[in-house]
Amino acid sequence: MQFKLSYKTAFYFSLTISTLLVAAFVFMYIYYQYAILPIDVEHMRHIVAPQTVTIHLAYSYLTTFFLSFVLFVLNFRLLSLQLRPRRRIALLIVLTFVTTLFLSTLFSTRQLVINHFEHIKYVVFSNFVRDQIIALVVFFTTQLLNLSNKQQRTALENRELVAENFRTRYEALKNQVDPHFLFNSLNTLNTMIVKDAEKAQQYVQQLSYVFRYTLQNREIISLEEELNYTKAYCHLMQIRYGGSLHFEYRIDPRFHDYSIIPLSLQTLVENAIKHNIVSAKHPLTITLSTADDDTISVSNPIQPKIETEKGEGVGLVNLAERYRLMWQREIAITKDDDIFKVEIFLLKTNA
Repeated sequence: MQFKLSYKTAFYFSLTISTLLVAAFVFMYIYYQYAILPIDVEHMRHIVAPQTVTIHLAYSYLTTFFLSFVLFVLNFRLLSLQLRPRRRIALLIVLTFVTTLFLSTLFSTRQLVINHFEHIKYVVFSNFVRDQIIALVVFFTTQLLNLSNKQQRTALENRELVAENFRTRYEALKNQVDPHFLFNSLNTLNTMIVKDAEKAQQYVQQLSYVFRYTLQNREIISLEEELNYTKAYCHLMQIRYGGSLHFEYRIDPRFHDYSIIPLSLQTLVENAIKHNIVSAKHPLTITLSTADDDTISVSNPIQPKIETEKGEGVGLVNLAERYRLMWQREIAITKDDDIFKVEIFLLKTNA
């Protein structure tokens, strides 16, 4: 069960702590008062008379609840601050201790006025110890709640990521086996068999590689493997569009061992072809290049179609969500000087 760090959660936990402490006080008063009270039992019987106990019980319940509630709210608020973990913990400890000290002193003063206790030091010290124990309980409870919530969020994100990966592979495969894609591929293959049997064989190999790669079951892959697949896909597209479609590869070999999410580059290439005019009059050049900030980009001149191709496809939204779920990274989309560019993060592989 996940508890939100809210006022409602603070209220219920404060109520629980107050009830447990007061119940413990009543239990000790009934069964163990001679063991916990000072030696002067006759004098202390006057102090802990039923009327005094009732007032003290009510006051302790209210002050304990108020202190717990304030500390919970304080801890919840501080946890929401964007600070380094160590600084946040240090700030939580200091503010919790100071707040507890202030409220404990205030409550003890009011209690002495209400109950007319003579043993001032005993009352102040016992209240201070009790309140510090409450502060520790609140602090550790808050940390446990926060840790539990993080673990549940991580588990939920992992489940979403697995589901998203399955959807991605399904959609990518469905796009590749789309009747239109198959018709064009087979029609191109039929023409090539008559004119150039050797080239047709190469085309079949590339097409087979595209299908095999799409069916893989891996969450991350090396850039080199992703590039090999993307080049195979690009080769098929070049055969389809002829001299109207060009690709430029500016890939630094040192990035070949870096990791990338499968189908990322193919998604961006497909997106560029789908949304731009590709013709002899308006040829399209798509550039794939790496950068020193551990990114790889796919860019193309903006020459939009009047009507974009329809289809569900694996789009930028899907790609961005996969990177957000897996690596907590955002893809960068820019339009500059009539150039559309998408940058995605490369993960350095540990040696």
